[in-house]
Amino acid sequence: MARLKTARLSDLIALLNQLCPADLAEDWDNVGLQVGDPQAEITGVLVCLDAEEAAVEEALRCGAQLIISHHPLIFRALKRLSPSDMTGRVVFRAIQNQIAVVSAHTNLDRAADGLNDWLAGRLGLRDNRPLEAAETGHFYKLVVYVPSGHESEVMDAVFAAGAGHVGAYDRCSFRTPGTGSFRGQEGSRPFIGQSGAFEEVQEVRLETIVPRARLDKVVAGMLKAHPYEEVAYDLLPLANPRKGVGLGRVGFLETTCSLESFAEKVKTALDVQALRVVGDLVRQVKKIAVCGGTGMSTYASALRSGADCLVTGDVKYHEAQRARADGVALIDAGHFATERLMVSELSQRLKKLFRERQFAIDIYEMKTEQDPFVTFT
Repeated sequence: MARLKTARLSDLIALLNQLCPADLAEDWDNVGLQVGDPQAEITGVLVCLDAEEAAVEEALRCGAQLIISHHPLIFRALKRLSPSDMTGRVVFRAIQNQIAVVSAHTNLDRAADGLNDWLAGRLGLRDNRPLEAAETGHFYKLVVYVPSGHESEVMDAVFAAGAGHVGAYDRCSFRTPGTGSFRGQEGSRPFIGQSGAFEEVQEVRLETIVPRARLDKVVAGMLKAHPYEEVAYDLLPLANPRKGVGLGRVGFLETTCSLESFAEKVKTALDVQALRVVGDLVRQVKKIAVCGGTGMSTYASALRSGADCLVTGDVKYHEAQRARADGVALIDAGHFATERLMVSELSQRLKKLFRERQFAIDIYEMKTEQDPFVTFT
């Protein structure tokens, strides 16, 4: 049996970025490390929706050194840090007990196999696609010329830094042999040949794909591994779309049903006592859009997609009026109910990654969180 490895906070942030890259987050959001030392050793992780005082107490109870929350603990810039307010109390308590806090918010909402995919799956939707696809320009092609015999060393370095991922495949590259030429000027120290002499060398043109967010690390790794004193390379922006990435999802129910029947299914699937529904309960629905949390920003996209119904939370009065006039049904299941499934779903995926990396880490799920709203009848 393989020996389990210790992990640092920086290792876990890197793994989380594989599931939901930080660059997917909205510009106004604050994701990633909120509190903590990246070099701290982590043996226990608590996953929760909100990094509140109760989450810190639960982390202490189960022995977790890291809290991963959906909603950021520090959302806006802090002008002061004091235990007299809620955020300050959590930060103080976390630091006092050496508990780190990391958030995965709109990056988890937009990620492939992220929160909105989980929500769509929970409601039984099929053939799901993003309501609002992510922009292009995320990928670059790296082209570098390496002397024959050294290409594997360079490619190992760029792959380790995050290059070469295409969908479910990694270590993707293309290699072409050719002839390179150069002449070293005064003061040069060529790896092959002599300074001042014209040289022709058998080289390999290496090509691979790099996410924009990993460019600096990939180039640094490539330069460190490359044997040449001066490295010839190109970075070419690509228009490749990011598959399965974007805000919200739209898909289809297995069979057409009434809005009333679908609303009952939503209640059961999300375990809520009540819903707010816009639309004629007897109308038939099949094409369904979803966006967890405050998702009415996707309404125009849901309308364009031809969705019969949008399931989300935090619907305002005038938004409901517009949807009724447009003939689009709405189901407001609440912010909490449409997002709390991230606790179990993210925990499952982290457990799988920890097993694959052989990290000695326990995962705990926050089970006691409650919607701040209660149903009063």
